[in-house]
Amino acid sequence: MKKGILFIILSGICFLLVNFFVKLFGQSGEENHFFSHNFQHIPAHELVLARSLVSFFISATVIKIKGYPFFGVNKKWLLVRGISGTIALTIFFMTIQNLPFAIAAVIQYLAPIFTMLFTMLLIGDRVFKIQWVFVAFAFFGVALISLQDLISSQDGISIDYLWLGLGMVSASISGIAYTAIVKLKSTDRPINIVLYFPMVSIPFMVLWCMFDFVQPTGIEWIFLLLIGVFTQFAQILLTKALHFGSASVIVPFQYLGIIYALLIGLFIFDERLNVIVYLGVFLILAGVLLNTVYRHLYKET
Repeated sequence: MKKGILFIILSGICFLLVNFFVKLFGQSGEENHFFSHNFQHIPAHELVLARSLVSFFISATVIKIKGYPFFGVNKKWLLVRGISGTIALTIFFMTIQNLPFAIAAVIQYLAPIFTMLFTMLLIGDRVFKIQWVFVAFAFFGVALISLQDLISSQDGISIDYLWLGLGMVSASISGIAYTAIVKLKSTDRPINIVLYFPMVSIPFMVLWCMFDFVQPTGIEWIFLLLIGVFTQFAQILLTKALHFGSASVIVPFQYLGIIYALLIGLFIFDERLNVIVYLGVFLILAGVLLNTVYRHLYKET
């Protein structure tokens, strides 16, 4: 059990580092407290391409060594996972670059709520009445964040409604990707599921980058590589975590990432959020966490 908790915390830290690097590449011309290098603004789709190239190389190598079928078994749902994952991640990276760091991360944590809804519609999973209460908590939290300027007279960071809405779109499409993973559990290995993301994303991102490619310089090459490496580590650690004990005990530690994101936003990117926004974040965290724990407890009993 302790190993499972450790692995899921490390997984969350790896995902957080990926998001941090993405945010750095969206801070062109702005000072940061840790790096003297003035990072160029590298567009989100170019960052997705860098992540995908590293992921493809690692995943394809593992599949070749293990002798697994390269294109998997359930190709229909593998494609759904690849396409939805590509769209969701591209939009998410865009929101990280255009929203306060903590808010972009928190909105993405709504993905399990959307996964619950899609598995109910597409797979027939049961949703209990109490879970709808938890969903209401989460979406009320989003409403508070959206309406912070109207509710409170306190000064705070301005939040663009367009990017907040796109963050919700990203979380909902992530829900489709996670639903595809649920469908694929019985037919395909995790490494094949992971592989289909870069298989789909690389051709589209290469084409997109042909129009506005930004040449990385110096340390930027290392950070682009780290985005891919830390993503792969995060996925491996998350998979391992769920093999070491009860999911209802281990999974809640994943949401420590919200706390980390708030701290990084405050102390590194100097994002001053008002009390209403913090209340909204708390409601989102409560709604998602309670829903996740309840679902796992029900499955185990």
